[in-house]
Amino acid sequence: MKTPFWLVAACMAASLPIQAETFKPIELKDHELANLRGRFVMPGRIVSFGVVMSSTWQNAQGELIGATTAMQVQQNTIKPQFYVSMIDEKGTPTPAPSTPAPAQGTGSVTGGNGLNSTQGVTQAVRAAGDYNTAYNNVDINVTKGNSAPDTQPQGQLLAPGATLTGANGAGSLSVSSSGTGGVQLNIVANNNQGSSLQRLAQGGLLQNTTLLGGGNDVRNITALNVVMRDRAPAATAINNLDQLKGLRGFGY
Repeated sequence: MKTPFWLVAACMAASLPIQAETFKPIELKDHELANLRGRFVMPGRIVSFGVVMSSTWQNAQGELIGATTAMQVQQNTIKPQFYVSMIDEKGTPTPAPSTPAPAQGTGSVTGGNGLNSTQGVTQAVRAAGDYNTAYNNVDINVTKGNSAPDTQPQGQLLAPGATLTGANGAGSLSVSSSGTGGVQLNIVANNNQGSSLQRLAQGGLLQNTTLLGGGNDVRNITALNVVMRDRAPAATAINNLDQLKGLRGFGY
């Protein structure tokens, strides 16, 4: 005996409201979405992981101070380490007496203590001067490949707990690393022109610039570079992410 077509259609129509009610979208709260963030990568998929951070300060006279620090983790990496390259450039000289004397910054910025306790990526620029340029940027570059970039460490090794310093006419610079603070690049400009801070620590990134004078160009840039493979894991992959787990001990 064949079931009449109209009877089947009636049964399907009767079930639609129930199905629509069953699959009704549910709004998720912010704290629920936070728990859904992607946190895992299949072992063997990561071929190389690297971080490059750069902070520079150029004053109105063209003098430039800064540093670049880089770390790369791959299969043959025993311990993750940052290497630092200092940046020290003199301004373009002009014949005296037309060379202007460095101006003293007269601006004032208050507050901002909460910037040291934020999570995730925090970018802040606070200015109390004129003709300044400030640039904070974070790049995440994910590429596909079966081999890691052939790069050699450049600059000085930044050992855990160590601090590297530099100074010129633009200001003073310190690059430090500690078990609880990760890696930090701090510039204090001369003549009360201001300061900048870039810090990668405890799962967060802070880029903070305070400008009190005029004619300054400040840049804080961080790039996260990841090489991932499409095919099955090979011996050249980072097995079980052990090298990346090693970053936890340094406060990252």
